[in-house]
Amino acid sequence: MNFFALSALINTFTSLILGTIILFRGRGSIYRTFALFAFSVSIWSFSYFVWQITSNTSSAIFWVHSLMAGAVLIPFLYFHFIVLFLRLQHRLRAWVWTGYIFAIFFSIINWTSLFVASVGVQVDFPSWPLAGPMFLPFLIVWVFYAAATILLLTQSMKSATKIEQIQIKYILVGTIIGYIGGCTNYFLWYGIPILPYGNITASIYILLVAYAVMKHGLFKIKVIASEMLVFILWLFVFIRMVTASGHEQMLDAVLLVVLLVVGILLIRSVDKEVTQRERIEQQSQEVEETNKRQRTLIHFIGHQVKGFLTKDAAAFASLSEGDFGDVSKEAKDFIERALVETRAGARSVMSILRASDLKKGTLAYTMKPFDLEVVLKEVFGRFTNVATEKGIALVLSIDERSSPYTMVGDKGMVGEYLLRNLIENAINYTPKGKVTISLNRSVDDKIIFTIVDTGIGITDEDKKHLFTEGGHGKDSIKMNAYSTGYGLYIAKGIVSGHLGTIDMKSNGAGQGTTVVVTLPTELPLKEGTVVQR
Repeated sequence: MNFFALSALINTFTSLILGTIILFRGRGSIYRTFALFAFSVSIWSFSYFVWQITSNTSSAIFWVHSLMAGAVLIPFLYFHFIVLFLRLQHRLRAWVWTGYIFAIFFSIINWTSLFVASVGVQVDFPSWPLAGPMFLPFLIVWVFYAAATILLLTQSMKSATKIEQIQIKYILVGTIIGYIGGCTNYFLWYGIPILPYGNITASIYILLVAYAVMKHGLFKIKVIASEMLVFILWLFVFIRMVTASGHEQMLDAVLLVVLLVVGILLIRSVDKEVTQRERIEQQSQEVEETNKRQRTLIHFIGHQVKGFLTKDAAAFASLSEGDFGDVSKEAKDFIERALVETRAGARSVMSILRASDLKKGTLAYTMKPFDLEVVLKEVFGRFTNVATEKGIALVLSIDERSSPYTMVGDKGMVGEYLLRNLIENAINYTPKGKVTISLNRSVDDKIIFTIVDTGIGITDEDKKHLFTEGGHGKDSIKMNAYSTGYGLYIAKGIVSGHLGTIDMKSNGAGQGTTVVVTLPTELPLKEGTVVQR
């Protein structure tokens, strides 16, 4: 058996087994079309194999017509499969039907001398076909549909998803390999001495295409791979049994029965595993979609609530400042408490919204140079009265030798959601004692912002929840009724967005807490750049 007969036999089994499995496992036109394409390759390959091993001229002519019966269908069935795969069937229906009209026409004339004139000696082949007058029009149409298929795949890459792009790349490579290999058959038809060594690429072609589609869920690759392996083993043992005799035939028969049972159990086991994994993946996607809808809903409701709270705060502020006339002391005290509560509520809503933006990666920073010392003093001033009322010493220590503390970043985000969150946390969780805030520089000129408090400290259990979304300490709600659990999560996100670091240390419950934030003074960005992190 020569190389060309052997490669044809390999192509036959590969395409026949794969086509059969996909036909029986799948439902829908894309499965049927792929199976028909695979069967047309197997017809071409099997006829090619018999033609290569026959020595009779009349028999050779029959098998040449037979192999071309399969070859004629390949480009049109494959074009139809690609159209279905790319979901272009409505737009390209006319081209698909035109292809099938060509397929019918060339299938009919294939059995005449207009297509295959005769067979004769070509190089090492005693019965190589010679082209009839209608063979060239077939080649022109063959090339056109092959080129159209490659063009469709190439163009679809632009609008495809990442997974689809991977699939298309595999299919495109397989298509190019298959058509280049296939065209090596046609040179000798016109006496050009190029041998058809590319035949073996038909197996690579059909396997690559099938793998690309199976890999991402259209066909079940593990199930089909196991079925192919089992079928090949069955076929091998069956052929051994038929060709053997006596004692060996009995052993092969027993082996075939055992393989039938084991093979069926293996296929069912793999099918069950794949089905379970697909179900888990589907549930995971459904959960992700639900989470996405929930985040969108939270964002919408948050913005609505923030709007109402902001209006309420403005109304309470106007009443407190006497814009609508004098109010009694009792009423003013009530209004001022309501104003504090409303502003606290608005800040809580804004924290949730910022946390949502951080999680989605849509929190935008406007990076410009600013003096962190100025911002820190302004934020510090907001809490002096709060600390005094609580009986806490609030101390600010700035190393003036390192001034100014100019850095590139989002001034509003750093001031409102980093400095304010950390200082407010320190005061809220320090029942008595002192909160010390310091600002200095490191040896490598980075800005170091530190807060040391004598508060409730952090237990080993609570340390697990630091900087997590919605993370609360065990007793945090008791100490701060307005805690959303998003303050440290947002603070860490902002520090990371400025390419800095944040660290919290505590020796345990009642031992106080130390927070250290390190920020670079320069970022690899142009001034005024808006970035999302």
